[in-house]
Amino acid sequence: MREKKRRLAILGSTGSIGQSTLEVIRRFKDRYAVVGLVAGRNTGLLAEQVVEFRPEVVAVESEKQVGELKRKLGRFKVEILCGEDGYEEVAANTKTDMVVSAITGIAGLKPTLAALRKGKDLALANKESMVVAGSLIRKIAAGSGSRVIPVDSEHSGVFQCLNGKDKKFIKRVYLTASGGPFLKVPLEDLAGKTLAEALKHPRWKMGRKVTIDSATMMNKGLELIEARWLFNLRPEQLGVLIHPQSVVHALVEFLDGSVLAQLSQTDMRIPIQYALSYPERLDSPLPSLDLTEVKSLEFFPVDESRFPLFGLARKALSAGLSFPVVLNAANEVAVQAFLEEKISFGEIFGIVNHCLNQHRPRALVELDDILTIDRETREQAQHYLKRMKGNIS
Repeated sequence: MREKKRRLAILGSTGSIGQSTLEVIRRFKDRYAVVGLVAGRNTGLLAEQVVEFRPEVVAVESEKQVGELKRKLGRFKVEILCGEDGYEEVAANTKTDMVVSAITGIAGLKPTLAALRKGKDLALANKESMVVAGSLIRKIAAGSGSRVIPVDSEHSGVFQCLNGKDKKFIKRVYLTASGGPFLKVPLEDLAGKTLAEALKHPRWKMGRKVTIDSATMMNKGLELIEARWLFNLRPEQLGVLIHPQSVVHALVEFLDGSVLAQLSQTDMRIPIQYALSYPERLDSPLPSLDLTEVKSLEFFPVDESRFPLFGLARKALSAGLSFPVVLNAANEVAVQAFLEEKISFGEIFGIVNHCLNQHRPRALVELDDILTIDRETREQAQHYLKRMKGNIS
């Protein structure tokens, strides 16, 4: 008897993770059906996805994008929603079994929570949701019975290493980092690196925001905070190793000295496919990992003089409370300013550091607490930007 297809909603379908997810679905059409798609402004690509995968409902950023999408689809009919309410409605659709959360930034938080409240399994690629609301996400998932399965390659690696293991025997968990494009750039040259240079990641193909986060190593700092909540670990149990080859994605050290590692090709389709098929493993079209071609596997500690934003993230992880919310919000503002070439690469740190230094920590009880601090921090970061540059619009 043919198994029932797993019905999926993909939040962020036109982004890097969303497109890779649809590639996996394309290969396994007998296993998966697309019920809903959420995108922002890329209505051209979304229209192509709608025609190919035939979801029942989609959501876009605003009424403007609704009009654009309708014109591009012509006579092809699909329910089109918009805005935050539309995103949440797609995520909470009663016909959906699993939601892939891949909207970049805190914009992905509300639809992620909406999916969990309805008991949907969650393939989580939106690290910012777990960074700012990890405790709340764990609470809601526990109450609804949702499974949260990580999509990030490093967290997927940890998830796989820990499968069936008693967490009381864990000594330390290590996430790996390629080091980004500036690993060997002289320290005195870092601050002046251009946007084009920062977007040239040596190993991974990612969206613009996360690529800049990789260049500053903030990406890895956010992933540490995410891992703290995903796996219910203490800050001192978490570490990062620079691993330029990007073959080993995570390592778990146990109390007896044993270390388990997860290795694979550098391709996001592997952890995405595992998240969709868990606990099964499906055949992959990618070539097998050939360690004889890799030749060597190198590991180095993180130099915080080279990557000071990573140091800020570690401090936010240790301090807890509302500091991770401030870290994420200030970083989003600063990175956007850099992407718009309003500030230099070196000035990203100053904005985030200023907001953290000015913050008076608070306990996070409800979603409104998180959103209030996020909003206050963004306003503070924008004011600081204006003072830095005289008058940034």
